[in-house]
Amino acid sequence: MRILLVRHAIAEERDTWAKTGASDDQRPLTPEGAKKMKKAAKGLMELVPQLAAIATSPLTRAWQTAEIVANQYHGRSADVLPALAPDGKREDVLTWINQFEGGTVALVGHEPDLGELTGWLIARRPEIGIEFKKGGAALLEFGTQRDAGTAVLRWLLTNGHLRALRPIEPAV
Repeated sequence: MRILLVRHAIAEERDTWAKTGASDDQRPLTPEGAKKMKKAAKGLMELVPQLAAIATSPLTRAWQTAEIVANQYHGRSADVLPALAPDGKREDVLTWINQFEGGTVALVGHEPDLGELTGWLIARRPEIGIEFKKGGAALLEFGTQRDAGTAVLRWLLTNGHLRALRPIEPAV
């Protein structure tokens, strides 16, 4: 079983968004963030050609990122998983993961939560400081046991690394 963790792409600036009076939960991706994530999703597909499922935080910037990833994976839909919201419970994320027999599932969320989740899954130490850049991703792999401290970190890449992995599109 493999877990693809993806941090949401570049979103509107927090302070600028706050001036709109709308909730930070509704803060969307910027057009540049969406464009970069579409390219990064193509790189993700080079590394992880199939997904069994995608789950996302309910916050707008995360589900917009999840939709971009899902579209790259032939329109697979993303499930909203409240545990992926900021300060969500890691145990609930693990329960969601454990409903799958195998394959690769993707989780789209936020920092510092994704870094803490990664530290907890690989070493039972959420504080170890694994940092996800915006639009970046990591791949974890479980053996037969799927519990905190049993995953192996296979790779951690930035959005720029992922964009560089995408197939080159022919010039028009």
